[in-house]
Amino acid sequence: MPRPNRGAHIYWNREKGLYYARWYEQGRPFKRSTGTTDSREAQAFLARLIADQQRATGNRGGPRDPSDILISEVLDLYLTEQAPEQEDSARSAYAVSALLPFWQTLTVGQITRETCRGYGRYRQRAVSTVRRELTTLRAAVNYAHGEGVITRPVTVHMPQAPKGKERWLTRFEAAQLLNAARHARSDVRLYLPLFIKLALYSGARKEAILSLRWPQVKLKSGRINFARVDDEGNILPETSKKRAHNHIPTRLLSALRCAYKRRDSDLGFVVHDKGKQILDIGGAWKGDPTSRGDGSFGSACKRAGLVDVTPHTLRHTCGTWLAQAGVPLHEIGGFLGHTDERTTRLYAHHHPDHQKNVADAFTGRRGRK
Repeated sequence: MPRPNRGAHIYWNREKGLYYARWYEQGRPFKRSTGTTDSREAQAFLARLIADQQRATGNRGGPRDPSDILISEVLDLYLTEQAPEQEDSARSAYAVSALLPFWQTLTVGQITRETCRGYGRYRQRAVSTVRRELTTLRAAVNYAHGEGVITRPVTVHMPQAPKGKERWLTRFEAAQLLNAARHARSDVRLYLPLFIKLALYSGARKEAILSLRWPQVKLKSGRINFARVDDEGNILPETSKKRAHNHIPTRLLSALRCAYKRRDSDLGFVVHDKGKQILDIGGAWKGDPTSRGDGSFGSACKRAGLVDVTPHTLRHTCGTWLAQAGVPLHEIGGFLGHTDERTTRLYAHHHPDHQKNVADAFTGRRGRK
């Protein structure tokens, strides 16, 4: 298997206090400031930089054999033509910036089971992260084939999906997490507690919360609509990731009223950092006492002593609490935007009436009035 070189990458410039992008042209190194202290924004800057360079020198021409086209060209095509149409185009940019250092010198024809395994070893990240990035690679290859850029499709081999996690928070753990968020640094404690409450009491996905704008929140009628909207507040077409339109629980309503008073604008984001959209809230703290945690969310988890808790854990917690309270499963599914089958699989065993008919059958009470 070809050994990947470092390729284009970002690095921290201590003197300037910013992330810089470094790349090579004909063996000569070049660098440019990304203008940001956020590593994910810097990665997205690097991906756009590479795409711009390749557009300046590239020539699509007719269909080519996969062995005659670089993976970097295919990723560039996908990033510039297809990704902007997606709900979360920034995620595609992050994935491409992670893929490029390993794949950019290889051709599409060199995508094999072994190189895909090699990428997983190279990344040294969670299986779910590797799968998400390889999914972007697969989408790019399929798009190139559909657009007639390559003559035949190539299989991108995915690592086996990890088993679903059953982790959810008790009321005490949730209180610990909220308390830790309220004691974060000044800028973080303005948005992180609200994000946590939205996730716990609405059950919405992370992306839906971070893209939520004030026109979607009706404080007078007590309704919240997580459907996607544009910069002018217009509802966009629904994607496969269905988003709920629900009543606002009382505990969440008071928090939203307080947040509304300090809103950036009437069309602004509900959860924001000084008026700017937050692209990623962070992930889990893995229990390493020497680490700071993954982003603002992971840092709060560390202060609360909560290991392997992700933003999605809060969504699962919401469904679990509803089931434990005896809410009918079909209502939980409607609240979370699930199918009935998925809701039953995830939360039925938390419901107080779970398998009650089965237990009653042994005592002869089933069916009696």
